[in-house]
Amino acid sequence: MIVLSGGTGTPKLLRGLRLLMPDEEITVIVNTAEDIMISGNLVSPDVDTVLYLFSGQLDDTKWWGVKNDTFHTFQALKKMGLDEKLMIGDMDRAAHIFRTALMRNGMLLTEATEQLSLALGIKARILPMCDEKVDTMINTPQGLMHFQDFWVGAHGEPDVLDVRIKSIGRAKPTEEVLEALDAEENVIIGPSNPITSIGPILALKGMRKILSRKKVIAVSPIIGDSPVSGPAGKLMLASGFPISSRGVAECYGDILDTLVIDESDTANEKEFPVEAIRFDTMMTSVKKSEALAENILKLFRDIG
Repeated sequence: MIVLSGGTGTPKLLRGLRLLMPDEEITVIVNTAEDIMISGNLVSPDVDTVLYLFSGQLDDTKWWGVKNDTFHTFQALKKMGLDEKLMIGDMDRAAHIFRTALMRNGMLLTEATEQLSLALGIKARILPMCDEKVDTMINTPQGLMHFQDFWVGAHGEPDVLDVRIKSIGRAKPTEEVLEALDAEENVIIGPSNPITSIGPILALKGMRKILSRKKVIAVSPIIGDSPVSGPAGKLMLASGFPISSRGVAECYGDILDTLVIDESDTANEKEFPVEAIRFDTMMTSVKKSEALAENILKLFRDIG
């Protein structure tokens, strides 16, 4: 099974999926357009969240970082006048240092991620979407800013004029991503932000064409006219899509076979451009994550 993932909603689904199949049978293609250098080290927030999930270290109260982590280095740097953009824990920082050291010695991001997976005892395959550096940039009345500056620094408050993915034109899926897609028929697009988490993956050269030949089921991160979490609403509007599960279907377009929407969603599924199926998508517990994952696996069998 292949899953396209950002850093919050989709890991909740992965939590349930791995109860239904061995980790070895799961490949996760992860957004890297929110990666950023912090104090000389490469932070790959979405990749790290997936790594920590599969290694059993994820802080699932925040859905980022390492559970029970300490912040001694962060606090010490702050006292010395270095206020980092992201609040990074000590164990979390160790992963960033490990990754960056490998890449300074010539490894690509994909290779460094594989080494991190081995070091953390992970059996699933975690693949960055590309090895080229790309950046999601948010255009606001205050100017163009990196997604992390918009979401963390400015708390997502500025108006959004448009969303741009810097350097996406020269980025392509890695050989590892292409091989994984060639070997697997079923693809899940998790309930991550359609614009800034899944959008960069779909924008890679040839990715939509590849996915159009697969069985693709997506889970909407929008219920009614509001995102479950995060800034997806204003980002969708700025990208020309309504804030709705139907807007998610329009955003993904003809690569979809089915869109899963929440059972409480007020949308009329008969008006969707693709088949829409209702399940409980609010994964507020492990049991609910497993139930949603099981329903999605059944949908793939039905499509087959």
